[in-house]
Amino acid sequence: MSDLEMPAKTHGVGVFLELRKRLQSGLLIVGKDVARSPADVVVTSGDSSLHVQTPGGKLSLTLPAGVTFEQGSCIPTPAGESCGEELHFRLRISVSRSTDEEASDSVMETLQAKESYCFHCQHCMTRLLEDRVFKRVLPLPNGNWNAIVDDWCCHPDPFANKKLLPRAEDCLLGDTFLLLARDGSCELTLTEEVSPVGSEDSQDPKKPCRRLALVSCKSCSSVLGEAVAPETLKLYITQVVVEPTVGDRKAEASLNRYLFLERTIAARLLGLSNSLSTFHFSVQTPDGKAFLLLWLLNSDSITASVPQTCVGGERSISSPALHSPSPRAARALKLLYTACSHTGTQQRDIVTSWEVNAIGHPVVLPLKVCEELLQVMDDSNTTLPASMRCMRSYEVAYLRL
Repeated sequence: MSDLEMPAKTHGVGVFLELRKRLQSGLLIVGKDVARSPADVVVTSGDSSLHVQTPGGKLSLTLPAGVTFEQGSCIPTPAGESCGEELHFRLRISVSRSTDEEASDSVMETLQAKESYCFHCQHCMTRLLEDRVFKRVLPLPNGNWNAIVDDWCCHPDPFANKKLLPRAEDCLLGDTFLLLARDGSCELTLTEEVSPVGSEDSQDPKKPCRRLALVSCKSCSSVLGEAVAPETLKLYITQVVVEPTVGDRKAEASLNRYLFLERTIAARLLGLSNSLSTFHFSVQTPDGKAFLLLWLLNSDSITASVPQTCVGGERSISSPALHSPSPRAARALKLLYTACSHTGTQQRDIVTSWEVNAIGHPVVLPLKVCEELLQVMDDSNTTLPASMRCMRSYEVAYLRL
């Protein structure tokens, strides 16, 4: 993919739905360009779906398996300051106990020892590494473990100036990357280039400019990670697709870049939140500079956002794309976010507070990926009703799992 395809931004939300599995309740928002009063909106239950009848027609939203709308539970609720533009409704749902969260297909969850895997470039799906079998698949320590060594070590830091590197048949799992040894095929599929990062334009002339040996795909030149040692590769999970080796199976067609990034980051944030009991994340570039601050509000949301132009006529909403004109209702993380580059006073205060109080587990990604992620968040924000886009000086976004 030479150019990244971004879903068209939509304005004028017709119907927005957020269901909460744990609370077994939901919020339905209908734009007043679609229906002028609550009497114009009739919500009914269908076979694994929720039907919204408006003067423009009937809209059917496909619900995940095990989730059903409780007939007759939809009631109007005050819309607050947005009462001139939106109609709000509260409703109840039933959730089958057998339908817990689906198993994650994140590479962090699927990699196992003594299984054979192929690594592909996510951008062009070129096969980078073939038939890799790992004797050990081990997690690395927490991302900022070096910073707390002094707190639990009663003698000089034994790990100072030492890197944790994999052996020949190891795969080490970081928060957002994989560490593995090079093999002979790397010379045919990968290129390496030294690039300066960090303080090249810093105001502190005494601070040296750090350099990274960037590893790229030879076919499409997309940056995949870094060479952290002569025989060790660091591959970011946002840049590669890892699949089990199955005979002569060919790689599947590349997913839309932004959809792949969205689902990969969402799965990783959920995994880190569950394992570390944290809800604050600081998305950083490899030089440690904060780029984006994320606050995970909840992980049990089921959402759908349908533009005004797509509401009307008999239609069934079941497209797999998250922010396309006709999405299905699907699991998503609800996040508050702010970009560290914001110049607004309130946003700068938030960034300063996070920095001073060391809030936010570091999530390190290449600069370009940070920019792509911010674009995904902004695109999600534009699909929300006006009343849902901001909260406590943060912006709101949903990332599909």
